[in-house]
Amino acid sequence: MGDHTTITIAGQSGNFEINVMMPVVAYNLLQSISILATAVRNFSEQCIKGLKATTRGPDIVEHGLAICTALAPVIGYDAAATISKEAYITGKTIREVAREKTQLSGEELDRILDPANVTEPELGAPFTSKFFG
Repeated sequence: MGDHTTITIAGQSGNFEINVMMPVVAYNLLQSISILATAVRNFSEQCIKGLKATTRGPDIVEHGLAICTALAPVIGYDAAATISKEAYITGKTIREVAREKTQLSGEELDRILDPANVTEPELGAPFTSKFFG
């Protein structure tokens, strides 16, 4: 924030287009770049290096309740909320409860509950998904 403030004030101090503050701007900009580069390097080495993908991520999605939001446009919000509540209480997955409580086929549920359909927006249509759109 200090570098940002310094650069802002220096930019305002360029009277008559003389720009005597350009060295101050350059120094503080390079300092900020250095700080950010060091932070990214440290984050990478200390937090990301060594991470490996496992099957736990997809399992968490399959057993999570959030995926139920994909059902709302198809069966309605109230029915989707009821399915979510039952899955929470019984410990079943959304897919299992939806199979029992709806007339949707296994193929339809696979298509609707595919996380990629909910998370990957179409090109040219940000914040909308393939499923909804």
